[in-house]
Amino acid sequence: MASTIHIVIPIYPGVTQLDFTGPHQFFSRVPQTEVVVASVGGLPVEAQGLTFTNLADLDVIEACDVLCVPGGLGCLDAAEDARFLHAIQRLASTSRYLTSVCTGSLILGAAGLLRGRRAACHWAWRDMLPLFGAIPDAGRVVRDGNLITGGGVTAGIDLALTVIAELLGDETAQAAQLTLEYAPEPPFDAGRPDTAPASVHAHVLDGMADMQASRYRQAERIATHLPA
Repeated sequence: MASTIHIVIPIYPGVTQLDFTGPHQFFSRVPQTEVVVASVGGLPVEAQGLTFTNLADLDVIEACDVLCVPGGLGCLDAAEDARFLHAIQRLASTSRYLTSVCTGSLILGAAGLLRGRRAACHWAWRDMLPLFGAIPDAGRVVRDGNLITGGGVTAGIDLALTVIAELLGDETAQAAQLTLEYAPEPPFDAGRPDTAPASVHAHVLDGMADMQASRYRQAERIATHLPA
């Protein structure tokens, strides 16, 4: 690998900001890396009331060593953007490691990059992965060859540390972890459906039901047009 490790994070309207700002924080803290956040046309991207500007133009980036695709409620809309999806396919063909966070794996799936491969996703969207020929995996960070995917939102930091260790060794990853004091001790053990109280799980599912049904139909439509 070249002395500089080029990491590209493509973002889009409706991205979950922590899906990419978490990994970005860690990737940008280690030596030898150049981290580029890009959008179609370099246009500003709004995410939960935050606006990200001065973005690179995704269309003109020729190659990368690591492609890290974040998720978000806009992920399926992004997957239906031919210009965005073409850039994902093109950069994936050049990358040494293909990675995603949360529902970013659905974008990789829509790009035809997950057929027959194990992948992680946010728990509420994981059942959409088979539509794209992927094998759902409930792991927090899942590796299948050069494909490394993370589960929901906060798994992006674990994914970043996994990728850093792969590229630069365990000690470099551990140094980044220590520098940023990544030592999570959540006040509740409610971050997964199998550990959350049943009443909380039911409440969250009820609140998501209509949206999930609509998103599943959208994913089915996208899957009918998968690249050959």
